[in-house]
Amino acid sequence: MTTRVIIVDDQAMVRAGFAALLAAQSDIDVVGDAPDGVQGVELSRRTHPDVVLMDVRMPEMDGLEAARQLLDPPAGVVHRPKVLMLTTFDVDDYVYEALRAGASGFLLKDAPPADLISAVRVVAAGEALLAPSVTRRLIADFARQRPAPRKDRTALRLNGLTPRETEVLELIARGLSNQEIADALVLAEQTVKTHIGRVLAKLGLRDRAQAVIFAYESGLVSPGAG
Repeated sequence: MTTRVIIVDDQAMVRAGFAALLAAQSDIDVVGDAPDGVQGVELSRRTHPDVVLMDVRMPEMDGLEAARQLLDPPAGVVHRPKVLMLTTFDVDDYVYEALRAGASGFLLKDAPPADLISAVRVVAAGEALLAPSVTRRLIADFARQRPAPRKDRTALRLNGLTPRETEVLELIARGLSNQEIADALVLAEQTVKTHIGRVLAKLGLRDRAQAVIFAYESGLVSPGAG
C-alpha cells in the first residue's frame, strides 16, 4: 500500500530535497507541498495525505497551530492525517506542545535520509514514537525547565493502573522500545503491546508520545533518573 505524504516547510530547498528523497521510494507518494501552515492545512484537507511532514516555525501559521487544526478538525471534517513535526537540533517549545496536541512524533531536519524514509513508514503504520531515546531527552529537557510536576489529577489517574501497567508506562517514558520492554519484564512483545493499549485507554492518551509526557508531568519519571 502506498503512503501519501505532503511536506509543509517554509524553506523551498527542504521541501524539494525531502520530496525527491521520498518520491524515489516505491511505497511513498508525495502528493504536494506548502510553504506555511495555512496552505498546509488547506492542502491536507484537499489531498487527504496519510502523513504530513510539518515544520515547526513558519510564517502565516506555525506548525503547532497547523497540527492542532489537522488533528482536531472542525465538525464535518473527518480526515485526520498523522503529523510528523520537523525541527532543528535545538529543543523547541513548539515540538513539546505539538506532541501534546497529538502529533505522532518529530524528526530532526539534519537526520540521515534513511531516518526520514523510516520515520514516514513508521508513522504511517500507526507507531507514535519515532526515536524513543531522543524523544525522552526532549521531554526531559522540558521537564527540567518546568516548575514541579503536576501530581494532583495526573497522580490520581496513575492510581487506575495496575502495577504491571505502571511499570510499562515508566519504561516507555525511559525510551525503551516494545521489544526492550518485553526483555526487561520477561514478557512476550504482544503482551507488552496489550499493556500499552490498556495504559493509553485508561489514561485517555492518544499515543506513546503523550504517554511519555504524562509520565514526566505526573512525577512517575524524574528528569535525569534512570
